[in-house]
Amino acid sequence: MSPQELTADQLRRHCDPAQFAFVSTADAPDLEGIIGQERAERAIEFGIEMPHAGYNIYAMGPVGAGKTSIITRFLQRKAATRPIPSDWGYIHNLADTDRPVALRLPPGGGVKLRGQVDALLAQVAEALPKSFASDQYAEHRNALGRELDQQRNERSRELDRYVHGQGFDLSRTPAGVMVVPLADGKPMTEEQFNALSEAEQDVFNQHGQAVQEVLDRVMRQVQELEEAAQERLAHLDQEIAAATISPFFEKLTAEYRDWPDVVAYLQGAQAHVAANTDDFKSGVSEKQSDGEGGAGNGENAPWFLRGQAVSPYDRYRLNVIVDNQGLTGAPVVEETNPTYGNLIGRVEMRAEFGTLVTDFRRIKAGALHRANGGYLVLDAKVLLRQPLAWESLKQALRSRRIRIEDVGQQMGALATATLTPEAIPLDVKVVLIGDPATYYLLYAYDEQFEKIFKVRADFAEEMAWSDENVQKIAQFIRSRCVEEGLPHFDVSAVSRVIEYSGRQVEDQRKLTARFAHVDDIVQEAAFWAGRTGHAIVTADDVTKAIDERVYRSNQFEERLRELTTDGTLMVDTAGAVVGQVNGLAVLELGDYAFGRPSRITCQTFQGRAGVINIEREAKLSGHIHDKGMLILAGFLGGRYAQDKPLTLSASIAFEQSYEGVDGDSASSTELYALLSSLAGLPLNQAIAVTGSVNQRGEIQAIGGATLKIEGFFDVCRAMPGGLTGKQGVILPAANVSNLMLRDDVVAAVAEGGFHIYSVRTVDEGIELLTGLPAGARGPNGAYPEDTVNGKVDRRLSILAEQGKENGGKRNGNGRKEAEAEAEVESSEPGEPELPGEQPEPADS
Repeated sequence: MSPQELTADQLRRHCDPAQFAFVSTADAPDLEGIIGQERAERAIEFGIEMPHAGYNIYAMGPVGAGKTSIITRFLQRKAATRPIPSDWGYIHNLADTDRPVALRLPPGGGVKLRGQVDALLAQVAEALPKSFASDQYAEHRNALGRELDQQRNERSRELDRYVHGQGFDLSRTPAGVMVVPLADGKPMTEEQFNALSEAEQDVFNQHGQAVQEVLDRVMRQVQELEEAAQERLAHLDQEIAAATISPFFEKLTAEYRDWPDVVAYLQGAQAHVAANTDDFKSGVSEKQSDGEGGAGNGENAPWFLRGQAVSPYDRYRLNVIVDNQGLTGAPVVEETNPTYGNLIGRVEMRAEFGTLVTDFRRIKAGALHRANGGYLVLDAKVLLRQPLAWESLKQALRSRRIRIEDVGQQMGALATATLTPEAIPLDVKVVLIGDPATYYLLYAYDEQFEKIFKVRADFAEEMAWSDENVQKIAQFIRSRCVEEGLPHFDVSAVSRVIEYSGRQVEDQRKLTARFAHVDDIVQEAAFWAGRTGHAIVTADDVTKAIDERVYRSNQFEERLRELTTDGTLMVDTAGAVVGQVNGLAVLELGDYAFGRPSRITCQTFQGRAGVINIEREAKLSGHIHDKGMLILAGFLGGRYAQDKPLTLSASIAFEQSYEGVDGDSASSTELYALLSSLAGLPLNQAIAVTGSVNQRGEIQAIGGATLKIEGFFDVCRAMPGGLTGKQGVILPAANVSNLMLRDDVVAAVAEGGFHIYSVRTVDEGIELLTGLPAGARGPNGAYPEDTVNGKVDRRLSILAEQGKENGGKRNGNGRKEAEAEAEVESSEPGEPELPGEQPEPADS
């Protein structure tokens, strides 16, 4: 086959504005669904609808694919069809003060209930002191006091009669009541008692012991009467309090009768108020404290819960941590700073008089609380950088509960006493957004990852250039214009944006799925339209945006071009030279990439060193680059060394290259230089070459074809002679569909000022470069003498004979034949010959 010269129509795919049924995006339909991400969309929908545990989603894909915005919009549409989840709050645990109780609240009704509870407590605080200050209460209390006094006096009189009847009297001292014997109706003195005979003293002692027992029994009875009176007084207080506050609590309890947890909370508070009336008799204000103190001023509160100037009513209040009253469906929460506290929640503390104090009202919700019953979106890399956040998220998803714990205790750094809030049941779908590398690392090194993130949503970098996707991009442009308040785009501008999308992936069959780049051009085109006073964005505005973007970034490219045109960097664009050819590389500098030509030279001479890769010898060669050279050696041996040994020394180098190189996209270029040097045939310097080669001499696809062609075109145009009509580029035939060349390059090809050729084999390329046929073996197995292969074969035969004559000798580099290596270097798109270059696979 012979090389094919491409026509202008083959160099770029155009988007026909006539295919649109609207004049501008103002008339375009609204965007629905995800553009070009059917695989990811199905995965996300499956993960969301799957009801079983562990089916959370890891969305991975390239940067700029719009994963976060696409997923958020998708989740919001799904969330709108789901019910609003319950609100959540915490209340004081009246039985265990350091373990606040979680309370499920009506959806969107938490704040309302909190206000109702506050109003209820205000009513109670106003009514209770009045009840205890009433005349009726005072009369009941006084009656109980009089009854106790009467019973106590009766017991005292009975005791006095009995004691006197036994010949004793009661003496009341600070140490208590004592039994004293009588003499002549008067208490005996110690001297009088000692003057008695022993028999008389024994009688008094025996009678006194009996009297003492009666005295103790009566005193116990009196104490029991007092305790009973106190119980009756307390019961009276409870009855008064219960009667006073019941109407307030019963009304609210009836309103929430369908919420058992709320009813239990209200009934518990009602009973506790009635049982602790001493805290409320004095008319203490129900006004809330600032939450810095404890749940109450009871003596049973631990020291860290005892604040200053705390209202006893605070212990009955409701701390609403999740308020869903503004939702119309399930929540969609995107947490951009997923620290442990922001994710799981926290218990805040405050230093008060040198002491850290807190209470249940200082419990704060995390993103998991707010997303409970809905969806939580997190950035994987940001999450993994936060201490304890990843482990706490896994723990919550595995246990399906949110447990707030102190960070210091989690890290083992602090051992302070604090609250331990009750765990809250968790029902959430988590979507992690990250890159493929993070996904594979987690899958490989975290054994729990695959159990809790079972769904992978893989976002593509590109999508088919189909009528459906073209229409969706137009709808995407419309949506951005509406959302950002931008002027709408006419059909010519839409077509230019779509062509730009195709150029981003360098494929006439594909469009980019990285809509961040498309969005940037949309906004920038709208800006330039505003600068020129256009009410609607046109194709010229889009072109201006693209050109200005290039101009902001191409200073280094222009500097390299200047160095080339003034001869500092040696590149010939005219004439013919033996063993010299122009290779092409792509340099990537951040968000900007461009192509540039580089001179590749080859020298062949006698020896047994094989093909010497100068970059390898200088330790500037990468593994793929070395593999390419071995492939070159395989090609030479397979084609020319079937009837003789391959005995030669050759050196190949990228001239003026001072950085490491890798890749094999210039392997065919280097082979042309090697064949030229062996055959002694000059190569056309007006033609640059790119392409990978295999051992069979077939030219393989490479990456960056569009930028490489444009890079050489710009250099040719900038040279003193300009475009001569003879310059051009040879590229693999497999890359023709990857061309999305600039309009000026297409125009130059159409006018005959520049040429682009596609080749499938080395023979096709060498014919273009030398002007001679490559030649094929005849019936006798020899190549015709007037062909490239014939000249190469003859030169190799001469070198083989010379090598036989010098058998066993070392070549001029001192290398043994057994050490001869086949090496080659290439410049790939982004290879590191210059800052910003990157390696490129041969099949890109």
